[in-house]
Amino acid sequence: MERRRWWIAPSILALALILSIAWGYREYQTRKQLQTTLENHYQRIFFDVKKHVENVQTNISKAMAANSSERNILLLSEIMNEAYFAQDKLAQMPIPQSDIANTQKFLNQAADYSYYLIQTHLEGVPLTKEQRGQLASLRDNSAKFNEELAKLQSDLADKNFTIGSMSNRQTARIEEGNENVFQTTLVNIDKNMADVPRLIYDGPFADEMINRKAVGLTGEKVSREEAERKVREFFGGNRVKRITAFEEGENIENVRIPSYTFSVQLDNASEDRATYIAVSRQGGHIVWMRNPRAINNEKLSIDQAQEKARRFLEEKGFDNMEVNYHQKYNGGILFNFALTEENVTIYPDLVKVKVALDNGEIIGFDATPYYTSHHERDIPKPKLSLQEARAKLRDDFEVNSERLAIIPKGKKEVLCYEFKGTHMNNEFIIYVNAENGREEDVLQLVIDENGTLTF
Repeated sequence: MERRRWWIAPSILALALILSIAWGYREYQTRKQLQTTLENHYQRIFFDVKKHVENVQTNISKAMAANSSERNILLLSEIMNEAYFAQDKLAQMPIPQSDIANTQKFLNQAADYSYYLIQTHLEGVPLTKEQRGQLASLRDNSAKFNEELAKLQSDLADKNFTIGSMSNRQTARIEEGNENVFQTTLVNIDKNMADVPRLIYDGPFADEMINRKAVGLTGEKVSREEAERKVREFFGGNRVKRITAFEEGENIENVRIPSYTFSVQLDNASEDRATYIAVSRQGGHIVWMRNPRAINNEKLSIDQAQEKARRFLEEKGFDNMEVNYHQKYNGGILFNFALTEENVTIYPDLVKVKVALDNGEIIGFDATPYYTSHHERDIPKPKLSLQEARAKLRDDFEVNSERLAIIPKGKKEVLCYEFKGTHMNNEFIIYVNAENGREEDVLQLVIDENGTLTF
């Protein structure tokens, strides 16, 4: 009996050791799989940026060679879309937004200058010598951008550096990668983009609009320590395990909303997965937040996700926000909320919220448009009645809904009647100026199971 007791305890310990090793190996494999998933996500985003910028360069060259207005309108539309896509993908990379402010500005201007030229073509005005010079400048800078991206791609391959490791800054290898490969190269690209000539045209992303101070920020300037406290309040202090501040880029004061940016380790996240967040220096407002985690199983409906987004905004102090459009992608769903006042939808005061469809977690938030544009407005009474505005529409345009809305137009905001409806089996939104009856804008809606896109 004594002999049996002697070997029972070691056997139990050995079994426990085997089980713990098996559990540890399983956790290691799970973590490794998540790292691979995240890395593939970042690699895909990087190559998408490169592809979109290549398309911008190619289509600008084609537009300069083309002679017909019809062909140029098509090419300029493609330039506009590709630049917007590149900007959206670039914003998802794990780097401080202040370090790519000029690059974002360049992509914004490439898109909006193309839109401006489309309008001139529609008015029957061909490209002028000065406009061709501006296009040549944009083409040359997109070529430089492509060249730098190609070099960066080569460096990443040579050093076997993973983009996903940017989210964890603790090891020497990652520090070296940050300093010598990925981030440094993008910052160098951004410095080159700072030399882009000013574009002179009346568009929402003209230099005068980009460089203007945000009017929606309230409060005094806050310190980095105060900004960190705001981050803990945003997530809930018990959820935050670690906060790491990003270096302040040289162009921090040139961005639309100068902010402190942080990498945050949350309690439900693995050590290699961080959430990124920015806090405005003036007032300590949360400007944006991104949690680029993988989503495997989609369980929530669109309505359930929308309710999560609405409650989130209310908790964060955004009242009277109305959801307008949504788009589903990568296991999440992005909602656009616009402010409503006096039964008028105010599109410049826009907030975006992204909800994970596996558990309803808020994984994305962007209030940049809201804090840029929000202010106390004296909303004018429309000079045209609803019936008078409706009379400006085509006879064969079937109206499904109508309301008043404020839309951005160049450097101004315009009160319009918004008419949603159909024409020849396609869905459109038409904006009629509530003061003079002018048709301010026409958007086509493309609706599928993933949401709504406007063109």
